[in-house]
Amino acid sequence: MTTKSLQGEGELNFLDKLARTTGRRTFLHWSGVTLAVAAIGCGDDDGGGGPGGEVNLGSADSGVLNYAYALEQLEAAFYTQVLAGAYFTGAPINEQTILGDIKNHEVIHREFLKAALGSAAIPALTVDFASVNFADRNSVLMTARTFEDLGVSAYNGAGQLLTMADNLLYAGKIVSVEARHAAAIRDLLVPNSFASDVVDANGLDKANTPTTVLTAADPFITTTINASGLPTA
Repeated sequence: MTTKSLQGEGELNFLDKLARTTGRRTFLHWSGVTLAVAAIGCGDDDGGGGPGGEVNLGSADSGVLNYAYALEQLEAAFYTQVLAGAYFTGAPINEQTILGDIKNHEVIHREFLKAALGSAAIPALTVDFASVNFADRNSVLMTARTFEDLGVSAYNGAGQLLTMADNLLYAGKIVSVEARHAAAIRDLLVPNSFASDVVDANGLDKANTPTTVLTAADPFITTTINASGLPTA
């Protein structure tokens, strides 16, 4: 599988294309101008640090974006460690290419959301991957599958909580990339496999609530995340 197959035939993902064709500073400026405008007025309860290493996601659209930002922090940190591990170093070139592309996408997503949130962004989270053996292919890829499936279900479940059209548009563009990641990881684990365990009889992917997603992610995040202000359906 090549980089092109991850992104779609003849088409670069808009975030990846943006990062490739602009400098990092230009990209962050663009993303800040575009989505920070949408974040203005998303709620007075901005995200921020709390006692004992706790972060509060905030409320309204900014809270939902912080929720996505927290997950992108987790994924970016995971793949950064994957690329520094023994499995990646000895992996076939096609696997290195796929994992490298996914890591770059997750970092772009993280920085995009951070810039969009501006001063409302939560601080950097502390993560814990002690349960992952970064020298073992199966351990790395099974964890990657967990994170990618969780990310897709998180965006699917949170879309209905957003009230501003621009925020929903970009969340939709990000989740489509996360789904491509999930498919690529599954293909590495079982070639030509199909995600029958996450797609229902109606052909729809799973959608999970923030409570369900954050509970599943909790073993990998040391920082306490307060999501009490998030909107509900």
